[in-house]
Amino acid sequence: MIEIFDEVYTLDKQCYDQGLNEYILMENAARAMAIQIKKLQPKSVCIISGSGNNGADGIALGRMLLGEIDEVCLYLPMELKSQMAHFQYNIYKNYGGKCLEDTTNREFDVYVDAIFGSGLKRDLSPDIQSIIRRLNKKSGFKLACDIPTGIDINGNIQSVAFKADVTVTMGAIKLALLSDNAKDYVGDIVTANLGVSFKNYINKSKYYLLQQSDMHLPIRTKKTSHKGTYGHVGVVVGAKSGAGILASLGALHFGAGLVSSVCLTDVNLPYELMKEHQISDKFNSVVLGMGLGEYEIDYNKLPQKIVIDADMFYKKEVVSLLRDGSVITPHPKEFAHLLGLLGYNYSTEQVQQKRFELALQFSKLYPDVVLLLKGSNPIIAYKQQLYINTLGTPALSKGGSGDVLAGMIGALLAQNYHPLKATITASLAHSIAGDIQPNYALTPIKLIDEISQLI
Repeated sequence: MIEIFDEVYTLDKQCYDQGLNEYILMENAARAMAIQIKKLQPKSVCIISGSGNNGADGIALGRMLLGEIDEVCLYLPMELKSQMAHFQYNIYKNYGGKCLEDTTNREFDVYVDAIFGSGLKRDLSPDIQSIIRRLNKKSGFKLACDIPTGIDINGNIQSVAFKADVTVTMGAIKLALLSDNAKDYVGDIVTANLGVSFKNYINKSKYYLLQQSDMHLPIRTKKTSHKGTYGHVGVVVGAKSGAGILASLGALHFGAGLVSSVCLTDVNLPYELMKEHQISDKFNSVVLGMGLGEYEIDYNKLPQKIVIDADMFYKKEVVSLLRDGSVITPHPKEFAHLLGLLGYNYSTEQVQQKRFELALQFSKLYPDVVLLLKGSNPIIAYKQQLYINTLGTPALSKGGSGDVLAGMIGALLAQNYHPLKATITASLAHSIAGDIQPNYALTPIKLIDEISQLI
């Protein structure tokens, strides 16, 4: 996993304290963008620079590309304000750099957005909105400097944002780049080295970007074992029995030795699943909530390790289950309702706007509970640290996918994974298995098949 940060001004200042200066960092930022552009072998590049230091990064990039690219043009839609922007502009002009009056009637191979960087706290002016809309319609490759213009400090978009193919972010990845709302705009994220190693640039963080290497599949290495070695999962099957059956199959295909479906209705199960009519003390973990409906269960019989999903977030009893050993997997609407039960009133839309903030707030209240807040980029919160999974795909936007995930987590809990490790591994495996083509054709059963083939 990689440390990420909600701001990097503090990290830049650490560099200055060690003897580096703004000019050195800016040269390295521009060079990182130049490397990405040269890979494309373009004939023409247009750089749209703002008035501050993000704009200065863009101007420095223009100067570096002069003589390397056939046509380099700079467009300045606003008056330069920062000292570094003026400094870089003077050098650019000294080397014969060209400026455009506007970009309306011109076409370039590459467009670079260097208008605003991280830290945006307001909506864009109508003029800048108009420029961004025009740029988004252009067919050329689009690169964003640090963060696409229009994405604010919380990762939200008020009106419009530059839609980048690649974002070269400076020094370290910013939290705002990983929000659900930003996912369609950031493209591939490349981190620019600013003149010191990543290890020497960063300090301690409470945010982490998950990578595939953080997935630890339940591969069986012990040669002498039996079904009990790998745990017994109980899955509560309620009013909408299909949801519980999918969770049961997800658990069975993710390493659990035994899976019992606790059927509250009369239902036929696949042959590989065992049927129970009540929760048993034989279960190492229990998964409940998917399709539960109005049915009630004896919550006193639940083991320490439980996965809570779906309908459980609308029952007041859920509050008593928020304890060490619990993993909760709400989508935004369910999380909003859970927060309401805890005395915090947020709409689904507000949850989406404040995903990181509210996940941390919940983790402060319940540090021993693992929260997996579903979304385009699922957030996992535990002990006031956030782990973000950006590997999810639109293919997973299909009924039943979340039921499979709940079963997968339950399977790992039964196999003695720590709740955090179980949630991280299941979330990554779920995302990777869901990355199939065509991405509209994924079904829960196909997803389970793909999970079975992970190595």
